[in-house]
Amino acid sequence: MKSRILVAAVGIPALLYVVLAAPPWVMMAALCLLAGIGGMELQRCVGGVKRSELVSVSTVAAAVTVGWIYDRDHHLSVIIMLVVLLAFFSAIEKGGEVKFSQIMAGTGGSLFIGWSFASFLRLEASGIHRAYLLLPFILSFACDTFAFFAGLTLGKHKLAPKVSPKKTIEGSAGGLLGNVLCGLLFVWVMDRFFSGSAIGYGPMALLALLCGVVAQVGDLSFSLIKREFGIKDYGHLFLAHGGVLDRFDSVLFVAPVLEIIFSFL
Repeated sequence: MKSRILVAAVGIPALLYVVLAAPPWVMMAALCLLAGIGGMELQRCVGGVKRSELVSVSTVAAAVTVGWIYDRDHHLSVIIMLVVLLAFFSAIEKGGEVKFSQIMAGTGGSLFIGWSFASFLRLEASGIHRAYLLLPFILSFACDTFAFFAGLTLGKHKLAPKVSPKKTIEGSAGGLLGNVLCGLLFVWVMDRFFSGSAIGYGPMALLALLCGVVAQVGDLSFSLIKREFGIKDYGHLFLAHGGVLDRFDSVLFVAPVLEIIFSFL
């Protein structure tokens, strides 16, 4: 519990500073760092810890993807080709010791992590108020927190027992309700203290519901990977909260969805 409080006490102010006040290059640096660590965690999870070259490829690929493609999507094919070549070159050099799942984690997984984190930079570059960059975190962490307490107090029916035995349908419903409440609170804060919200209460309720579903899919997706490879946490960067992929699994799914929706709005 103490470690969770410590992470929150340090992490929340740092997150608010990076998202709301820091220069854009600080945000990019932070996202590149998180993406690089996430790529390394994923590669280690699937068994690449002893294949240092492949771990390095995954780490660098995820970090570079953030800084390169956030406003240069036409260069994505160049990044993909380079990463695939480097990953397979490493596998060939090992003489077949590296499995296909490890190669895919080093390519597809790392590129997805980098591309998802780059959503924040693309949103920021679009000219939207930087407060909206908090939404992927709010509509991910709120869902996770409310689902935990709702499941703890009301949970009886398992949601996905073969993937995450502790998650319940009641917890899932609580997470969706919590997302709606926090989304509506966000609109109220924007209306009350800023220049007004670009999203009304009704659309925000629907958006929060959608992001709640997406957040839970993201959470279960990374839990599925952990269960397949028999690990408890991806890392220990955030102490009891685990690693980057443990803490930001839902964010990696919610951020691109919000980017897509905001592009239409």
